[in-house]
Amino acid sequence: MTPSNDASSFRSPAMYDSAASIRLPKRGESPTGMGRSTTLPSRRSNSSLHSLYASTIRSSTSIPSSGSATPTASVIPGSVFSPGRQNGTQSPMNAPVGGSDELRSLILRGFAPHVAVHTSKDVDDIMHEKGFSGGFLELLRPFGESIPGKVAMIDSVRVTRAWGDFAIRFVAPTDGFKSQAVPGRSSLEGTNGTRESGRPSSHTIRTGGDLGQIEEVVERHLQYSEEYSNSPVEDYLNHKTASQPAETSESPFYTLFLKRTLSGIPLVPFETFSHPVSCVLAISSRHPSPIEELRRLYSSTSGGDYRLPQWVHQDYLRYYVLIHDDEEGDIAKSNTLFEQMKRHFGLHCHLLRLKPNRCIPSDDDSVEHPKCEWISAAEELAKIEKRETTDDIEDPTPYLYDSDVTALRTFTRELVVQSIIPHMERMAAQWNEHIASRRRGISGRFMSLSKRAWTPFSSSRTSSSPTASSSSSNYDSLQGFYRPEAPEALMRKLADFSFMLRDFKLALSTYTLLITDFNNDQAMLHYAAANEMAALSALMSTQPISSKTRTENIDNWLETALYNYNTRSSSPYHALRSTALGLELLRLRGSSAADDAARWGQRIIDANAKLVGGVGTALFQERISACYAARRGVGSMQLGSRRRKAGMWAALAADEWIKLEKPMQAEKNLDRAKAFYASRRPLITTANMDKEGEKEAIPLMPLKGMQEFLDAVYNDIVYLKFKYHRHDGEELESEVGEAAVVEEVSETLDIAPRSHRKSLIGGVVPAVQMDAGPLSPIRAKGEEVGFKDDNFE
Repeated sequence: MTPSNDASSFRSPAMYDSAASIRLPKRGESPTGMGRSTTLPSRRSNSSLHSLYASTIRSSTSIPSSGSATPTASVIPGSVFSPGRQNGTQSPMNAPVGGSDELRSLILRGFAPHVAVHTSKDVDDIMHEKGFSGGFLELLRPFGESIPGKVAMIDSVRVTRAWGDFAIRFVAPTDGFKSQAVPGRSSLEGTNGTRESGRPSSHTIRTGGDLGQIEEVVERHLQYSEEYSNSPVEDYLNHKTASQPAETSESPFYTLFLKRTLSGIPLVPFETFSHPVSCVLAISSRHPSPIEELRRLYSSTSGGDYRLPQWVHQDYLRYYVLIHDDEEGDIAKSNTLFEQMKRHFGLHCHLLRLKPNRCIPSDDDSVEHPKCEWISAAEELAKIEKRETTDDIEDPTPYLYDSDVTALRTFTRELVVQSIIPHMERMAAQWNEHIASRRRGISGRFMSLSKRAWTPFSSSRTSSSPTASSSSSNYDSLQGFYRPEAPEALMRKLADFSFMLRDFKLALSTYTLLITDFNNDQAMLHYAAANEMAALSALMSTQPISSKTRTENIDNWLETALYNYNTRSSSPYHALRSTALGLELLRLRGSSAADDAARWGQRIIDANAKLVGGVGTALFQERISACYAARRGVGSMQLGSRRRKAGMWAALAADEWIKLEKPMQAEKNLDRAKAFYASRRPLITTANMDKEGEKEAIPLMPLKGMQEFLDAVYNDIVYLKFKYHRHDGEELESEVGEAAVVEEVSETLDIAPRSHRKSLIGGVVPAVQMDAGPLSPIRAKGEEVGFKDDNFE
């Protein structure tokens, strides 16, 4: 379905010259249709800053055949930092033809269990000695993002599955929560984009949900990629091996957009993904009274300064860690203390042996501390701004001893396999047996019907905001949450635990029960969140979904979530998250769901929704094009395919990138648009020569306005390359005058062509003598075009 405002996106043909000729703009001019350009301030370039953009730079120059689209920078091949997803299995789901299982795995890792980290002062001192100013949390965070080996989990029907992409998220006890927020009201303001005055604290920086900051991060990566792409050495080295991205593949910048959307999920009462599943309480062997210190840490998380809001369930797992000083400490004394810890606090304990002194790169067994992929947009912006303003050109990433790395990987795996997973499975089984199973019975259904009968106008979608709930409701409408011990709150934790444990069948059945309860109680945010996760659980399942189920259930869930998030509750972050994830999971369902996925993409970029800005609009226009490209036709004529729609949205994406002054991204989308149209229309051959010296086939547009639109986008790309891509600071001036019109674009338009893709401008022209003629035939505007007979026979 094409939105009604699509036609206005195309420029008027009267704004441009004839499509047969393109006038090269002079340097001081601005290209047509560039009204929303965004120019970032100049930055100082250094290797430290380059490492922050490494993921999108590598992915944009060479798309790997497998692995993450924004992979973690591997420091040493075959080292312990290649924890080896290849050693375990990815999500055991068969990706459809043309689909990538990487995005499904990314979504699953985005909803990872959260583990809080709370340490004593002596542990912070050891971490500062090792070079980690962020303490034990900074040391642990990257190791939780990829648990080595397979992680086995048991679902509700006692079937065991092993997963190789399981992860946990180490956070601070106060991450994701803003104390000045009121749940359901002003808390949404904090999680949806408004910044607090003054310098933000560390837990505020690690909190996500700010759509403006997410787009700003992607904008920084795009700007750096545009500058980095003008490297002739890089193109020369990889032009033979670089692979072309598939028509339906996602760009690294879109993958980055999704990662930052799922990073730093705000702590809210209507979902429990950011609520801690466990808390690591750590002390060191240097502490004079370790047992008393562990009790104090426990008390501070239960009722002290680090107590979570009253709508967070406080009965989460505590895990006790003793950090042994491997240089000066007595291991026998530490072993004795560790046995004492297990007698006092149970078996959820671990002895972690670390070297306290700082590791330097010149050490024999030094390994670079891995980069943390799952960070919030605010945290990444803070890192970028810090690196841009520093005078130090060296990368400040700390190093670790190989023995420390092995100990940390062993610790994270033991924490997950022996403590967190069994705890979550046990709690899910308990809640399912005592609460959810009763609700699925006859008595539970009768109670639900009686509550619905006494709740006036509960099914009316357009009813006003609730001011009071029924007498039998557990929902506090004034504060906007359920008490953590209420059956509805426990069932929500059951559903979220099941989703994180990949038991999508149990999660779906529980979410559908909650949809009815939340609707009866008029808990609109809870109602929207349950609809969102019901749709995602159904799409994550390996079971096939019919068109009727998609229309009656999944579309209804996504529509309800979008309406209640964005219209009734003013929560654009959650509205965008639910719609974007639904789009991707529908696209991965294959050709039959491609049209539905594209329709949800159009809902995201709808001007009335106000969910995304310029960068987000261009990214989702690319995804809409990919959705239509995934639609396969039937027979030799490919009947039913959506190649022309894919080409149209790729052209619109190119136009949007031009407005943002991103010629490299615009050029890629224009190439895709030409390829889509070329597969559906006859080809004509022009005199344009590509860099291999062969004639380039240009698709003939069925309408003159379409051809003029593509020519106008191409003209703007040429201008931006003149403006931004200069060689050694020299200014490129057009060889033709103001009145000259170029019939054929010269190869000199691009000094540093990117050889790994088909250029719109062409290859490098060899140097010519000063007395040589023009590189391309030119004529004045007033000259007559036609064949001149020279009487040659």
